[in-house]
Amino acid sequence: MDTKALRQKILDLAIHGKLVPQDPNDEPASVLLERIKAEKERLIKEGKIKRSKKSAKTSDTPHYENVPFEVPESWVWCRLDDIVCELKYGTSEKSSSVGKIAVLRMGNITNVGTIDYSNLVYSSNDEDIEQYSLEKNDLLFNRTNSSEWVGKTAIYKEEQPAIYAGYLIRIKPLLISPDYLNTVMNSGYYRDWCYDVKTDAVNQSNINAQKLSQLMIPIPPLKEQGRIVAEMDKWISLIDIVKNGKGDLLTVIKQAKSKILDLAIHGKLVPQDPNDEPPIELLKRINPDFTPCDNGHYTQLPDGWCVVTLKDLCENINGLWKGKKEPFVNVGVIRNANFTKDFKLDYSNIEYIDVEQRTFAKRHLENGDLIVEKSGGSDNNPVGRTILYEGKSGVFSFSNFTMALRTRNNNIVLSKFLYYYILAKYQKGDMRLMQTQTTGLRNLILDKFLSMPIHLPPLSEQKRIIDRIETIFTSLDMIMGSL
Repeated sequence: MDTKALRQKILDLAIHGKLVPQDPNDEPASVLLERIKAEKERLIKEGKIKRSKKSAKTSDTPHYENVPFEVPESWVWCRLDDIVCELKYGTSEKSSSVGKIAVLRMGNITNVGTIDYSNLVYSSNDEDIEQYSLEKNDLLFNRTNSSEWVGKTAIYKEEQPAIYAGYLIRIKPLLISPDYLNTVMNSGYYRDWCYDVKTDAVNQSNINAQKLSQLMIPIPPLKEQGRIVAEMDKWISLIDIVKNGKGDLLTVIKQAKSKILDLAIHGKLVPQDPNDEPPIELLKRINPDFTPCDNGHYTQLPDGWCVVTLKDLCENINGLWKGKKEPFVNVGVIRNANFTKDFKLDYSNIEYIDVEQRTFAKRHLENGDLIVEKSGGSDNNPVGRTILYEGKSGVFSFSNFTMALRTRNNNIVLSKFLYYYILAKYQKGDMRLMQTQTTGLRNLILDKFLSMPIHLPPLSEQKRIIDRIETIFTSLDMIMGSL
């Protein structure tokens, strides 16, 4: 899962008013903006803040027509300068490795809107401590950085006393949720704005306070801001869990697939239908002398199932060789290297050779053939890997390190069911008991492999099992592909 992209999508939904529902009982953001303006005027009259050169001096709430995007009716657009009482640069005093108070620098602002306290410097300048001491919910803006990260922001949550350095600007919101404002200032919309307004110098970019003051902010009602922040917290926590547990999730998905296959071959994945014709009846009609395996060892099998061997169901076709007699035919040869980790066929590195036409006529692959690894393997991957060939007939063959199994009668067993059956046995480790090992090479004991007992359900149930496996695997693969 691309957690970075998911995080940006959630932020985008939040600032467009699509993350949480609107409540018609909320005080409209236009009323909130009027209260903010009144509060600013009060602070200016009391001499606690100075009037911005760009701020409106009239009592009219500014109305902006050319807005970046549409927002819900209860929201309003405004400039950052309309909703803050301060945009102030930090100290230019040089910091030390020790001192009275920590100094936050641009490196302490993370790329996800938080503060990292692991690499701090300090100051003992009393004048700076008085002037630049941070208060809870101050928003820090990184005004100088690389082109990619200029404009990073984070909220000071009073984790420890600190002041801030000159490459940062302190933003003090007025009657606005600082967490909501930080949400806006970590969104894709905001990153695009930073890229458009920054000025570039050698190896660094800059956005000054004057430009920052003109940033357009979508403002929801105050109560909706709270709901957005709460919902964002839930999503960010979930994203962090997924990000940190990515490896564990891959393991869980792999284990889930093995479990699904194990349930399938034991008749526990789909319900049985008493109207299905038992396979033993078909087998006896086709071969009156057919004798099934003793079911005494398989008392847990569902009604209607029977036990046969792999050689009862398939004929074994050995691989080809080049030969010397004309005419020749150019053939793609399936080798061990074409088996993928997820037991599929990789066509990207197929080798082509000229083989005797008479040999190829008997040994080419047909749709539905099972290609089995006879020799090779490793400590972690024993021989016996099996893939299902679903390509065109008469185009490919297979090497002598492999063999092909072809079902004798498609009215009795489906090759795809056998593929999933053998895969289930392989993943349980059964193939380790069917191999011998010589120096550097493992070989499949063919008699043991072909005598493998197969729990065979009716043909209709095989189809239901295949459909169920593939439905579940598709969902699991979508999850795995998004990690």
